[in-house]
Amino acid sequence: MKIVDIGVRVFRHVSTQVRDSDGHSHPGDAHDARQALLTITDDDGSEGHCLSPVQVVRPHLIDGFVRHVLVGQDPFDRERIWQELAHWQRGSTGQLSDRALAIVEMALWDLAGRKLGLPVYKLIGAYRDKVPAYGSTMCGDEMKGGLATPEDYARYAEWLLGRGYKAIKLHTWMKPVSFAPDPRMDVKACAAVREAVGPDIPLMLDAYHGYSRSDALWLGRELQKLGYYWYEEPMNEASMSSYAWLAANLDIPVIGPECMEGKFHTRAEWIKAGACDLSRTGVHDVGGIGPSLKIIHLAESFGMDCEVHGGGAGNLTLTAVQKNGRWYERGLLHPFLDYDEVPEYLNARPDPMDADGFVHLSRLPGLGDDINFEYINSNLV
Repeated sequence: MKIVDIGVRVFRHVSTQVRDSDGHSHPGDAHDARQALLTITDDDGSEGHCLSPVQVVRPHLIDGFVRHVLVGQDPFDRERIWQELAHWQRGSTGQLSDRALAIVEMALWDLAGRKLGLPVYKLIGAYRDKVPAYGSTMCGDEMKGGLATPEDYARYAEWLLGRGYKAIKLHTWMKPVSFAPDPRMDVKACAAVREAVGPDIPLMLDAYHGYSRSDALWLGRELQKLGYYWYEEPMNEASMSSYAWLAANLDIPVIGPECMEGKFHTRAEWIKAGACDLSRTGVHDVGGIGPSLKIIHLAESFGMDCEVHGGGAGNLTLTAVQKNGRWYERGLLHPFLDYDEVPEYLNARPDPMDADGFVHLSRLPGLGDDINFEYINSNLV
């Protein structure tokens, strides 16, 4: 059993999301967008697939690194393949990112699941087949009736509870919003949401990523008064010492790191330094499902919960195979978007949520994405 080919299909689809100058997603007019599908094929014709942003799987990376490592290897030797790809990251002048590793590794998991006729979460060893979701909002904006005011957040929080979510995470205002960043505005939004949903709903805040220590500490103490469940990324994560200081001076749990490079090595250092109370992983942040499992079990060995960052089939798989994590992050959500609408390139959402706020794992073989291959092949770029 050997890998014989790695292919990428780039295709058109309609999107109603746009990015601002700082890279945050917001609702926008329908427009022509691009997406990619990575496919790994072995010598008996079995295939594994993973959807990807186009830039993550551009030809230079696939031809110069991925194909070089994968062709001829047994697709079930995921750990060796991942380690060899990770070895090439340094020599790629930083172009072979953890996100690229994640796409390739998840396609290998998908191939194994499809070949064996099992969902990947069953292949790993399931802990549960449904996971409670928290509603994760988009960043604040300046759209009338959107997420422009604390009152907007409060109204939307009430809607999210009506939809079935049992917890809510706010992403508040960040640049280039004209008045952002402003910790006092963050508190106003957090207070409005707490008043709207009552004292018993778990609430989280993902704050501006560049606050100073003094602003981060003040904001954290205000969140404590409001009974928030966790406090996420108020400062640049490159300063682990700042997070160790913050966690030591707050009672609210500090979660992280989220985006800091270094995979499981960095998470181990944060735990050792006392820089977090809850650990964090996500397939795109650390290079795939395999390294995420290492982080989940690392946290478990220290008696810590590890919450998964972001949605999608890969991250949903992680939440289904762990005991030491409570939530699935569903979003990003906004009053002007229908998250439950199925994109043209899928036949169904990978994370359908019932009226009680539980996301159910797919029973399809593989990773869980029900891909509309006919649509993709008809809309190739």
